[in-house]
Amino acid sequence: MILLVTNKRDLTTDFIVVELRRRGTAFQRLNTEDLPRATVRFDPTTDVGWAIKTTDISFSLSDVGAAYYRRPGAPQPAAAMDEATTTYLADEWSSVTKALWNALEGRWLSSPFAILRAEDKPRQLSLAVQSGFDVPETLISNDFASASAFVAAGGVIGKPLRHSLIERGEAGEVLFTARLDPLKSMDQQAVSLAPVIYQREVRKAYDVRVTVIGDRVFAAAIHSQDHDETEVDWRSGTRLDLRHEAIELPADIVDKCRALTKKLDLRYGAIDLIADNDGRYWFLEINPNGQWAWIERRTGLPLAAAIVDELEAIAR
Repeated sequence: MILLVTNKRDLTTDFIVVELRRRGTAFQRLNTEDLPRATVRFDPTTDVGWAIKTTDISFSLSDVGAAYYRRPGAPQPAAAMDEATTTYLADEWSSVTKALWNALEGRWLSSPFAILRAEDKPRQLSLAVQSGFDVPETLISNDFASASAFVAAGGVIGKPLRHSLIERGEAGEVLFTARLDPLKSMDQQAVSLAPVIYQREVRKAYDVRVTVIGDRVFAAAIHSQDHDETEVDWRSGTRLDLRHEAIELPADIVDKCRALTKKLDLRYGAIDLIADNDGRYWFLEINPNGQWAWIERRTGLPLAAAIVDELEAIAR
């Protein structure tokens, strides 16, 4: 049986569900925000390990041959209690999820703990260099003198080290990658607040999203240079007509994508590259649990099928 660990609103998991049903492969979907309404049992003296039962599902972790850690939600205890008790219970259920993840080690498409380690962008950049990728000149710092000198040399973009979303109540502000003007003395306090990734801009022919699933590598060109608002960051703007195209990468770039993913102990990775006008590929970052369904919809690349193939291989 294959276990899908996610949340109720995750539409990407629906693609996997459709593929599993098409194949007749047994699976369970665990929406983890609902765990506090489940009955769980753990007996260290048996081979069953953890058993989980809700109104919709019932299984033991011993039944799980492979698992996909997609987008689990934080467990949400019943709200009809005081805040301190609700927080305490949420922490207890969070401990349960960590125990479940540990118990499934070796059966994940990518382990949650490997995903967490792989989110370290400085580590990504170091391993990308070790894997043979071209990486733009980069500075990560909150030191004003260093940042000011780096930006003054020209052609620099800035982007967050970790989160690209600032939550403001129900709304939010997305921090897109942006070109930077020379820093001024009045910027010193702002620069000092937190390290930022400063990177020498590579002029693009197009962006590339590479999806690595096991040993299979799928690539899509994102034609960001077709529109002014997507020139620096293809995620900005609301271009529903932004061209996506399935492409074949050079063999050496494919090998580097596989190598980096393996160095990060992942069976899945979403790698962002830039193709410049000379046909050279530059590494930007890897999202160890990145989105992929929109790529399948736009290009027809069989990503859901490849993920299920890999899960079935793990389960054998």
